[in-house]
Amino acid sequence: MTTKSFRSWLGLAAAAALTIPGANAAGPSGEEQWQPLFNGKDLTGWTPKIKGYDLGENFANTFRVQDGVLRVAYDGYQNFDNKFGHLFYRTPFSNYVLRIEYRFVGEQVPGGPGWALRNSGVMVHSQPPASMGKDQDFPVSIEVQFLGGDGRQTRPTGNLCTPGTHVVMNGKLHTPHCTNSRSKTFHGDQWVTAEVEAHGNNRILHRINGETVLEYERPQLDPGDSDAKKLIQDGNLMLHGGYIALQSESHPIEFRKVEIRLLPE
Repeated sequence: MTTKSFRSWLGLAAAAALTIPGANAAGPSGEEQWQPLFNGKDLTGWTPKIKGYDLGENFANTFRVQDGVLRVAYDGYQNFDNKFGHLFYRTPFSNYVLRIEYRFVGEQVPGGPGWALRNSGVMVHSQPPASMGKDQDFPVSIEVQFLGGDGRQTRPTGNLCTPGTHVVMNGKLHTPHCTNSRSKTFHGDQWVTAEVEAHGNNRILHRINGETVLEYERPQLDPGDSDAKKLIQDGNLMLHGGYIALQSESHPIEFRKVEIRLLPE
């Protein structure tokens, strides 16, 4: 990864919006329109990166589109074997609202870690997929974690996890790896709508079914993380944007809508 391409990730070229058909169309109020990132037909615009495999290799057809739904499936796996995967959209973004409709289905694949039961998410402000190591578990990014209820316990969704990153919360540097949101618990196979409102290196908000459940700001690289260390240039830790990626973490999940509304700088 060249210094130039890394800086374009950190600074995020505003031209990113131009790669989305119709992304510059404004609505009656002058706001940008919602633009689908998933076309409901195939994986056009998306590239898989699964641990242990080259970028673009979709091991066991993990990511697929069936009946208009983007599915993360494991019927081709004998054992999960820590094959954490991410499906990256082709364009980085900085200021936007991302809206995703998801639901957990079926049973966890054998060998999946206990904490990954009904667990997935979307990575935002992520490093470019081409900069990931072949055996890297997770991209350096901000994870908006999706959790499904187990039928018994309280289990909020729209949480925050920080692989290789930190954020500022309540005016202080926030370093715990995962932080629960204030959301309700969603048991069963019901569809849930998650939104991420990102303002570059400023505020990021998580919403679940229209309710704000978590807020923080100043996303930044963690200089103590081995993967993040490789990305630091000229001492600059701040993240102003990055790539979006859907997770595969061993439990089947479906996405029926992935769309974005660009916000002004």
